[in-house]
Amino acid sequence: MVAIPVEINWHSDLPVYASKAFLKTVGDECGWIGGANESGKLRCVLPYSIIRRTGLRMVRFRVETIPLNGGFDEREEKSFLNSTIDYFRSTDADLIIPSNNTALFRTYPDGALAAPYGTFIKNLDQSEEALWNEVASDYRQNIRKATRAGVHIKSGTEYLDSAYNLFATTLRRSGADIIKNHEDFRKSALSLGENIRIFVAECDGVIQACLVSPFSQHTAYDWYSGTVVKPVRGAMHLLIWEAIREFRVMGVKRFNFQGVRINPEKGSKQEGIMNFKMRFGGKLVRGYMWKYPLHPLKSIAYSLAVRLLKGGDIVDQERHKLVGYKRPE
Repeated sequence: MVAIPVEINWHSDLPVYASKAFLKTVGDECGWIGGANESGKLRCVLPYSIIRRTGLRMVRFRVETIPLNGGFDEREEKSFLNSTIDYFRSTDADLIIPSNNTALFRTYPDGALAAPYGTFIKNLDQSEEALWNEVASDYRQNIRKATRAGVHIKSGTEYLDSAYNLFATTLRRSGADIIKNHEDFRKSALSLGENIRIFVAECDGVIQACLVSPFSQHTAYDWYSGTVVKPVRGAMHLLIWEAIREFRVMGVKRFNFQGVRINPEKGSKQEGIMNFKMRFGGKLVRGYMWKYPLHPLKSIAYSLAVRLLKGGDIVDQERHKLVGYKRPE
């Protein structure tokens, strides 16, 4: 497989994170790399953005490798990713950094630093009854309680700023970093036009919870979400359930809860996040996060800075789990 630059040719049957509208707002440059086989046939594409920071030119893949037809196996993908490393090295990129939690690869290139990672994906191509029955019984009970308590679900871009304030406050409360400032978030969200939904759960005029969900026919994503300190019981459960119902009616094929750690520590915040997402009934899909040092000295400088500021990136924090790990088929 040979990695070559190809024209961005996005349509709604591909992940929304592969669209030019999204890629342009999350980097200084963007594009697609294609994988061509020996006969020159394009077998896959891999969207990317370039981030420039203080003398560094960093590549970030916003979504995993996208096969263009059937039979694209892991052997081909690894070959493609190895060639992708050569391509970006030739462009004077300094390093490939992990996606935040939007890209889950089946494999990774030789020489990469990798870590196990996963996400829950709920198949929406089934009846509403089947989707409901997949939800854990206590969550169904919470949804009913929120409905009886007068929680209403609303959606629209008019809730954009309220949603940002709510999930930013939630992240601060949990000790996590706010990934985007307000203006960058507005720019990214509004750039998606009709391909984003902003949901809020409201009770007695007070917003209890929010969900910001980019989508295409391919998949809807839990991009950002949050709650007030003491939301009405079941408000977030009802919010997610109603979002799932709406996306199903729209013909969206999947709902991706966007990221969980594999085998999180018992009693940890990460285990709580995993259990919350799991109980909506999706399938745990396992794969890898990875990064690659293209320019050794600059990559070392970046890694040291990230360790000092954040205790390392997601790959640094989860790499120890790679020993003995095998991604299920």
